Amino acid sequence: MSWFQDHPDIRVTLMVYNRKDSGAKMRADKFGVPAMYLPNADFISETGKASEALNAFEIDFILLAGFLALLPGWLVSRFRDRILNIHPALLPDFGGKGMFGRNVHGAVKKSGITETGMSIHLVNEKYDEGKILFQATCPVWESDSETDIATRVLKLEHLHYPLVAEQFILSKS
Repeated sequence: MSWFQDHPDIRVTLMVYNRKDSGAKMRADKFGVPAMYLPNADFISETGKASEALNAFEIDFILLAGFLALLPGWLVSRFRDRILNIHPALLPDFGGKGMFGRNVHGAVKKSGITETGMSIHLVNEKYDEGKILFQATCPVWESDSETDIATRVLKLEHLHYPLVAEQFILSKS
């Protein structure tokens, strides 16, 4: 959220988190951004709490980070080509249901590949199958643990996601 704190054209108006143990609330508070806990059940209905929040805060774009649930069709349709997600591997490999966190880094390590990275993609109705907008790579060393890989990939995510999101939003505005 600090990404756009002083941006002349982009304003973060709401942080939504779906896991009570997420650090999102504290981060939102730190930057003075309204935050709202909405469990996955609140996203099911187009007339539910999630839809009400999106309307009340006049949301134009959605940036996902660590949101592990599949978005419902009504939400994807309503924000078609305006939802970005970050994935901690190079898609289309190592994507899909269950491919997050340690699972994805463990699969990368087990595969024996020598390069991994992160992907930023549009969200559609399926896990990690939206159009890829950007990818960045980093090496996977034989001696790497899952934690080593995760640390390297997270640095790429922090470096690139704000820049790609900014370019994407400005190109659509």
